[in-house]
Amino acid sequence: MTNEFSQLGLRSQLVQTLTELEHTTPTPIQTAIIPTMMTGQDVIGQAQTGTGKTAAFTLPILNTIAPDLGFVQALVLAPTRELAMQVAHAIHEYGKGTGISVLPVYGGASYSPQIRRLKQGVDIVVGTPGRLLDLIRKRALDLSMVSTVVLDEADEMLSMGFVEDIESILDETPADRQTALFSATMPPAIRKLADTYLREPEVVAIERKQLTVDTIEQKYVLTNAADKLAVLTRLLEVEAVSSALIFARTRVSTGELADALTARGIPAEALNGDMNQDARTRTLNRFRQGRISVLVATDVAARGLDIDDISHVFNYDLPEDPEVFVHRVGRTGRAGKTGIAISLITPKEQWRLRRIEKFTKQKMAKMDIPTTEEILARRKTELTEKVLVWLRRERYGAEMEIVAELVEAGHDPLAVAAASLKLARKATKQRPIEPVGELKPAKSGREKPFRNRKRNGGEKRNFGRESHEQGMVRLSLGTGEIHGIRINHIVRSLAKYAGIPGHTIGKIRVQKQRTFVDVPEQFVEKVLSNPQDYRVSGKTVSVERA
Repeated sequence: MTNEFSQLGLRSQLVQTLTELEHTTPTPIQTAIIPTMMTGQDVIGQAQTGTGKTAAFTLPILNTIAPDLGFVQALVLAPTRELAMQVAHAIHEYGKGTGISVLPVYGGASYSPQIRRLKQGVDIVVGTPGRLLDLIRKRALDLSMVSTVVLDEADEMLSMGFVEDIESILDETPADRQTALFSATMPPAIRKLADTYLREPEVVAIERKQLTVDTIEQKYVLTNAADKLAVLTRLLEVEAVSSALIFARTRVSTGELADALTARGIPAEALNGDMNQDARTRTLNRFRQGRISVLVATDVAARGLDIDDISHVFNYDLPEDPEVFVHRVGRTGRAGKTGIAISLITPKEQWRLRRIEKFTKQKMAKMDIPTTEEILARRKTELTEKVLVWLRRERYGAEMEIVAELVEAGHDPLAVAAASLKLARKATKQRPIEPVGELKPAKSGREKPFRNRKRNGGEKRNFGRESHEQGMVRLSLGTGEIHGIRINHIVRSLAKYAGIPGHTIGKIRVQKQRTFVDVPEQFVEKVLSNPQDYRVSGKTVSVERA
């Protein structure tokens, strides 16, 4: 078997492993990145997930470093636990037989095993920024001998508020290190980071796939945030769903949403960072085999998902980045089949819809929320179709004997049939048709992210203990101006310790000794019940309702 990776200058041992893994032809980003990284040059790779970028930076590292030198030689930063585990697994697979060791480190896991492994000596560390910084502060992680640093999914890390953590980590590495940055998009913050920490990088941009696909029907429905679950269950009832992929914003919300759907008679499973690789593989296999038809996932957890017969994609939470939207909806309508993508959009998110339409140069059709009458009619049609199938098959001999006995006992044949259908419809009682409230219009003007709001300008006199913004709850943090607190400190702490998206946080008012923060009501209990201490700028702070 001819292996084209041998033409890229990789050691024969790595090429042999790639052959055994049936990787014989490098992708465009691998062809461009691997030879460049092996020269020691800094690189920027702009490419979507699924383009093979993990192997693009992993193989040059494995080709260059030596095993068992007793110190960390390469560092990979990833935005989430899920991605850190996947990258570490890929390094382990590609590096079989080399003797090179890899350790994933991430929050939510015990420190002791990770610190113990680091003391024993590890060649490559893959980790999330928060845990990496914690290990550095505990003097358990020494990066002074690192020769290569990779920033994977850099735009995702910045959107999660990790920019200062990343800068602190990079400052712990040698100035002459090699740095590779990979990002699906290149917003100004990423360019600024690259200008600061990369030296004359080689830029490799892989053209994104076709923005729109003729076989995908794109629609959206306007709904209140509080009615999203009810609307989603109604859509799953009336749409001809054979298999559906539902995107949620956080790994916690994927589990909650999957449980909520299952409780309503719609079996669903989550795909998120709480799963190990074996559990992930089992879940995906059940989905591929049709044993489950609904999968709820985050963007990062769905990374590498390659299934051609997904009939529907639902955007339960709209992504921040239009390119991420394109990548999501592109998971349906594959292999020449048609697909449907439906987005649930709140009134104040309509500006994002317009931005996506402008980016894709394609209008999405607005659809109405299915009514109770439509759902009941759909259920009736489905039941009738099932009965007709069995009538055509004529495979109901045992059941016919029961009917004959009941008729002989004096029961009306139509009444027997009606009673049988009532039993058959029993399962629909598990699927209540939940009410949907009247749509609440958004306030005039586009809702700006917190970072663009001025801290003064009349806000102070209206900043009481209750949020004036619909759907938000005001929380109070025991820290303020006298502690040197800034708005970005608050956002990063809540996003990190409570696991909520930083961009969803509303108004923030830093006062002398306290700080008031508006948080979406669906995240309030999660913030308040978090067992971890909240640390802001290195200090433990209390969080309570204002």
